[in-house]
This record gives sequence, C-alpha cells and structure tokens, in this order.
Amino acid sequence: MKYGFWLPIFGGWLRNVDDEQMPPTFDYAKDVIQAAEKWGYSTTLIAELYLNDIKGPEQDVLEAWTTAAALAAATEKIEIMTAVRPGYHNPAVCAKMAANIDQISGGRFTLNVVSAWWAEEARQYGGHFAEHDERYERTEEFVQVLKGLWTEETFNFQGRYYNVENAKLSPKPVQRPNPILYAGGESERGKQLISEHCDAYVMHGGTVEEIRVKIADMKKRRADAGHAPFSSFGMAAYVICRDTEEEAQAELARITDVKGDLSGYAGFKDFTSKSQLEQQITLQDYSVSNRGLRPTLIGTPEQIQAKIREYEAAGLDLLLLQFSPQLEEMERFARQVMQIEQTV
Repeated sequence: MKYGFWLPIFGGWLRNVDDEQMPPTFDYAKDVIQAAEKWGYSTTLIAELYLNDIKGPEQDVLEAWTTAAALAAATEKIEIMTAVRPGYHNPAVCAKMAANIDQISGGRFTLNVVSAWWAEEARQYGGHFAEHDERYERTEEFVQVLKGLWTEETFNFQGRYYNVENAKLSPKPVQRPNPILYAGGESERGKQLISEHCDAYVMHGGTVEEIRVKIADMKKRRADAGHAPFSSFGMAAYVICRDTEEEAQAELARITDVKGDLSGYAGFKDFTSKSQLEQQITLQDYSVSNRGLRPTLIGTPEQIQAKIREYEAAGLDLLLLQFSPQLEEMERFARQVMQIEQTV
C-alpha cells in the first residue's frame, strides 16, 4: 500500500470542529509536506476550490496550483497531485502550466481531473457550470487537449468547447507520455470518460465491499476500452488512531456531533444534488470531507492495519488520508501504523 494525504489547505477536515490547530497557510502546508517526505508518505493531493468547502465560504483557503508550484520547489521526492476543474481553465494554458511544474519538480506533478459540483462557487468565480453530463463532455475535450499538447510537436483540435490551432508546447513534461491523470467519478458518463482517457482511478471513502465492486467494474471497463490497466486505484479516508478502541470511538462521536452552526455545510446540497452518487450520504457522513469515515480506519494501530490489508486484498494500492490535527496525527500514523506494515 502507498500512503498519501490531502494537503491541509482549508484549515481542517471537520465541519463540526471550529479550530483544528492546522491553519490554512503556506507555511503550515510546507511543514506538513516536508515532514511527510521524511515519514515515508508517497503522495499529496491538493484540492482545487476557490471557496472553503469545509469551514465555510467566508473562511481562508489556499489556491491549489500556485501552492503546488511552490511546494514542487520545496520538496525532493513526493508526488504532488493537484486537482484541475475544466470549467475554470483554458486547457492549452493549463497544459503549459502543468508541464512547467512537472519540470520544476523533476517529474513529480500529477493531476486529479474533477468535473466540479459546486454551482455557487462557479457563480462567484465565473466558472462554467452546466448539467452533469455536459460537464463531462467538456472534461473529455479538456483532457484530449492536455494530452495532445504534451505528446505532439504541433497540435490541432476543433471541438464543441475548445479550439487549438498549430499549437506548440515546449519544454514537454518530464513524465512520458504525460503526467499521470487521476480521476474519480460514479456516474455512467464519468466512468466512461475515465476508462477512455485517464490513467488512474480515485474514489471517495467506501466500505471494503463497495471498493472491491468499483475496482472490478473499472478494470473491466478499462479492458473493454482496449487500454493498458490503470496505474493505480486510490481511496480517500479519514484516520482516527488511538491507543484503545474506546478512545477512538469517543473521538468519532465528538467530530460527528452536528451542531446548530451549519456554515461548513454550505456545499452539501450542491454536492448531493448535482453529483450522481452511488451511495446516499447523511449530514453525519458529510461531517468529514470526501466520505472519509466510510472506510472506518478507526481504532488501534493494529485494527487499522488489519482493515488496510482488507483493502489491499480488494485491489486498492493508494490511500489518500486525512487527519486532524494533520501534522501530529500523520506522525502517529507513520510511526504506529505504517511501521506495523514494515514489520509484517
């Protein structure tokens, strides 16, 4: 299993806890990623949102791409996976930016392609936001432009959303043929696009059986499309690691106690109504972002490691973890859970 983590750009992951002692500042993000390299984490995922989906739209949040470029120069070996939402970007310019960051990092920059779901954010920031399937149509063209510019000396494209004429991109990315394109999607249209055009599949948190079914389905879709197997299957998960199961369950109860102040739930309606989700979620599920509680990586180090082995058997090879407070709990996980794996 490879261990990655979500970069803390929102000030935390918990919608019911006001101050998680993890400020949304570049200095804190740099401290986290540099420590993570030393502890053995392989990947960080930087979400791209211009409004704070966790603590409320009026709160601070870091911008993903400028943060990624700065961290590429401040790290040595960790993969920097940054989300990209086509409705907010020109694909040719985005291809150039991505190639440049890949050069800065020495071939460590990858993308998580996200078709977006938050209509209010798009209204405020002038993003293109359409009905579900149309968002994926735009995303498909967007990815085609990215890959074309990364791989061809001179690239032309005429589509419904984008037109590129005799475009040249140099220098190319370090990674060949292209930086890894991760993507997640649960709708039929999303899965079709990912199977045809992306390189790796990432999922919100789910039970072992849910993840096993999704992986088997995507492997078949990929084979039916005539492409090489996905390079990775990843999943988001929130970790509560404690010395005893009772302590872990007490922490779970604390963070899922939905309070009267629902400012951190501003995006809940858009997330559940404008995405085609395979599992219905509740406010309690939404208390932690990305359905991170569903994998139940909650308990003692030994209990968590046993659950991780179940996910490995189901075909998962990458965990994208969230912790609170991030730095302290990442270190605990590295020393107590990742260490168990190394000695098994």
